[in-house]
Amino acid sequence: MGDLLDRQAAERPGQEAVVVADERVTYRDLAIRAESFARGLVGLGVDAGDHVGLLLPPSVSYIAALLGAAKIGAVPVPVSDRFKAVELRQVISHSDMKVLFTALPGDSPIDLSALLAETFPDLSSQQASSLELAEAPELHTVVLVGEGERSGFLGYEDFTAAAQRVSGEEVSRRQERVRVRDTAIVLYTSGTEATPKGALLSHEAFVRTGHAMAQTRFHLVPEDRVWAAFPLFHIGGIAHAIMCLTAGCTYCHTGFFQPDRALDVLESERCTVAVPAFETIWLPVLDHPRFTEADLSALRIIMNVGVAERLRGMQDRVPHAVQISSFGATESCSHLALNHLDDPLEKRVTTGGHPLPGMECRVVDPVTGLDVPPNTPGELLYRGPDRFDGYYKDPELSARVIDKDGFFHSGDVATLDEDGRVTFVSRLKDMLKVGGENVAAAEVESYLLRHPAINIVQVVAAPDARYVEVPAAFVQLKEGASATEEEVIEFCRGKIATFKVPRYVRFLDEWPMSGTKIKKYVLREWIRSELEEKGITEAPRMSSHSSVRRS
Repeated sequence: MGDLLDRQAAERPGQEAVVVADERVTYRDLAIRAESFARGLVGLGVDAGDHVGLLLPPSVSYIAALLGAAKIGAVPVPVSDRFKAVELRQVISHSDMKVLFTALPGDSPIDLSALLAETFPDLSSQQASSLELAEAPELHTVVLVGEGERSGFLGYEDFTAAAQRVSGEEVSRRQERVRVRDTAIVLYTSGTEATPKGALLSHEAFVRTGHAMAQTRFHLVPEDRVWAAFPLFHIGGIAHAIMCLTAGCTYCHTGFFQPDRALDVLESERCTVAVPAFETIWLPVLDHPRFTEADLSALRIIMNVGVAERLRGMQDRVPHAVQISSFGATESCSHLALNHLDDPLEKRVTTGGHPLPGMECRVVDPVTGLDVPPNTPGELLYRGPDRFDGYYKDPELSARVIDKDGFFHSGDVATLDEDGRVTFVSRLKDMLKVGGENVAAAEVESYLLRHPAINIVQVVAAPDARYVEVPAAFVQLKEGASATEEEVIEFCRGKIATFKVPRYVRFLDEWPMSGTKIKKYVLREWIRSELEEKGITEAPRMSSHSSVRRS
């Protein structure tokens, strides 16, 4: 990745590389800043293979620090700014990072340095250049990026002084020793499951994925400007930045996500490609009061994922741009599959598209391990150069999920059609077993989105003494809309199989989030705890022929 940056800086030095909120930087200046970070890390004693934490607000410095660490063979570890003390302590300790970059509040809504001080109470009383933290024994320096001071933290002036003691030739020597299959980034997958795992992703995986997306799906040229709202600690935030780097175009990030700011960036930067991906990002932009007035005529491609009903509606809202969909994961270095621009609309809203070049997919029966026929749901397996290399410090789990033939057993339920397109169905753990019947949460969610008042819905399993588990729906209503639990249930009764009908409906305004994903395990725990507290062991029974639930 370091070589890639240097090449673009040489070929198009004045081309705008990154825009984040009010910051903008050319490829030449991004390369200079990345090298400064690289030299500073060497000055702090960081070697090839050492881990470097990034707990920073979205900024040009975030991308420069990541690329600077990668240049010398060090391994960046992006850390979610949504973590609290317990999660921070877990990831910082488990990852064995030696240096951690963070920042004082500034324009950030989060005081990340204060959060670190809370996480490690001994930090403020220690020598900034030689920390000794019992709960994170490998961490010896926390660097403040930008202006300001805090006890126990190394100021940016001192970091810059360390950089000045290291020559550019020393950085070049280290850069020449970095191999394409070396780990480029450890990315903790704190998604829909409870325990984060550190996925090991190589330089080759990022560069190949970025090149494949740029050349075979988005067809990027240097004049393109790619709008992104993924957090930079998320695989989508990083992978799309590297995608822009391979194409020599401009990466336009919204900073901390706010619908009005996101819309402003789309319009003022004349973005040609938008990659919101998740409805939790794109719907607030589409529903913004100023959306219909905004000039988005430069937009030619939008990438979104979701159920077909929602994707059709999103395409209708921006008819002049081609909307494509995707299937992806941290373990596939973001997109495993993407639609082609010339795919028919129906394929673009009902499938995740073809695998990227070099990636091979199978769908198997999760019990027998045998391949299933086309269009039959089963567990998705994949291998290829974009696949992650295992989980950090967890060889047993890595061996369980990556088989002897190199296929990663994803835990995702998917289908492959006759032409090889991948379609996500559900997580294996997101399949409910209701009285012996299999129920895909995504299928119930797709139906519920037809309700005129429902904006976002997530279906999870609630424990049940009679059926083992039953569907429970968590719902966010559209602004100004209203609905009751009974109305939502009645909307389903007689329209979908009774065993698929939610027995409980709970309404939310805010979701438990991890990056861009809703934490379903938290929703499952909420409904389980509520039922337990109320002494409810069995859901009301219902008939598809009656409007009254029977106890």
